[in-house]
Amino acid sequence: MIHELRVYTCLPERLPALQQRFETATLAIWERLGIRSLGFWTTMIGSSSNDLTYLIEWRSLAEREQKWAEFIADPEWQEAKAKSEADGPIVANIVSSLLKPTRFYRGFANLSE
Repeated sequence: MIHELRVYTCLPERLPALQQRFETATLAIWERLGIRSLGFWTTMIGSSSNDLTYLIEWRSLAEREQKWAEFIADPEWQEAKAKSEADGPIVANIVSSLLKPTRFYRGFANLSE
């Protein structure tokens, strides 16, 4: 397994539009395509309160490349993105990191504590 950490920095006052897009469109498309999200967070204390951070789990880099390409090309996604950006762009910057577990990795069982 590998994990992808993605941080979206939104333009001022556009974080709610990004969250709404995830809630109303993106997550359903991901479910249909078999993309597994592990969690979403906003920044409570840190450098930017305009950030949405999330993790995706992939079985392999090949799975990531295939499914992400399917997602980006998906007509339903393209329509949802265009609709959500009707009032202007939402995201100023995206940072993506692909992470591999250390030998002492224990999973996400205790994340909610």
